[in-house]
Amino acid sequence: MKAYRLDSFGSLDALRLHDEPDPAPQRGEVLVRVRAVSLNFRDIAIVRGRYPRKAVPGLIPVSDAAGEVVAVGEGVESFSVGDRVMGAFHPRWFGGEMPSTIARDSYGAESDGWLCERKAVSQEAIVRLPDALSFEEAATLPCAGLTAWTALTGPTPIRAGHTVLIQGSGGVSTFALQLARAVGATVIATTSSPAKAEQLRALGASAVVNYVEDPEWGKSVRKLTGGRGVDRVVEVGGPGTIGQSLRAVALGGEIASIGFLSTENPGIDFFQLKMSGASFRNITVGDRAALIELTRAVAATGLKPIIDRTYDFADARDAFAHLDSGAHVGKVVIRLS
Repeated sequence: MKAYRLDSFGSLDALRLHDEPDPAPQRGEVLVRVRAVSLNFRDIAIVRGRYPRKAVPGLIPVSDAAGEVVAVGEGVESFSVGDRVMGAFHPRWFGGEMPSTIARDSYGAESDGWLCERKAVSQEAIVRLPDALSFEEAATLPCAGLTAWTALTGPTPIRAGHTVLIQGSGGVSTFALQLARAVGATVIATTSSPAKAEQLRALGASAVVNYVEDPEWGKSVRKLTGGRGVDRVVEVGGPGTIGQSLRAVALGGEIASIGFLSTENPGIDFFQLKMSGASFRNITVGDRAALIELTRAVAATGLKPIIDRTYDFADARDAFAHLDSGAHVGKVVIRLS
């Protein structure tokens, strides 16, 4: 089979195609013919050597994929040849507390990922696709879709009458917009692009604030809620946006901390954090049980993931470069023929 490996960090030139033996499923495993993978910001961070956790060079990158089962190992009862499946982002986090292996299992960082033609995985590390989704659409769910789902559910699920703030127009943010609107919540978005602002409104955002033109966008968001603030901030920016998120969140609301898109780090004002009255919840994508819940929600609502552009397997570097440019709205996908 053919597989991409990231031979070193620092440049997309290190993403090289290799010829490798076809894997064979062992006991309890299935062999998946990969049909599509989707990229996340973490994939670019690993390439650039900016991933905040351990990353090992020489691995097959990418955490998210969908495909079909082409062989099963001894003892496999949950899946059959021909089943359409996707990989769980955390292959051994089935539910409850995160396992101690969470870092070692990390696709593309400490273990081989999915940017390859075939992959053998445990039957517990995959779930079935919603029938209405293509392989390309389903490949967007394991990380971005599930992260948004986890951010909106949790101890206090978002429901009709709540207000959600999303940042930008990447995969997690567009999923959060769609999922929040599906339950009747109001969504406010931020962006730096007038063109993207129009796209976000078309997807259902009630208001969009340009964070470049309005550096104090947190106060502006609060004004849009009549001074109350938003019930949930889907915080993907990290150190450069958390200060404004604290200004935007309602008393008793929640900041769901997800990403680290921004590089600047002005620090957090402790008293601002204390006086916000908000809770701060760190999101690490989610477990397999939650991924199954997401697939049911997608099937019930008819939600269609937003795909910005799809690339062929041979053009994988171009897909990474497009994501790195920040020009996308939604997800960037690579298709394997």
